[in-house]
Amino acid sequence: METKLKVGDKVTCDKFASLTHDFVGTIEKIYENSAVVEIVEHHKDDNIVVSDFHDRAVVALDHMKKVSA
Repeated sequence: METKLKVGDKVTCDKFASLTHDFVGTIEKIYENSAVVEIVEHHKDDNIVVSDFHDRAVVALDHMKKVSA
């Protein structure tokens, strides 16, 4: 991975599972190949899914990009 991601970084994440749109989140914990992301911005069509996920998701590191400051 080119850019090192760290806890607190704001990232865009690819849609997956029941989510129908990409979303923006903040990294809460990093594992070897994935991270726990708090979902902070998402499409209104995904409200129920995000609520079911309790506003968090585990996302593969290669499916997220750091948002430019």
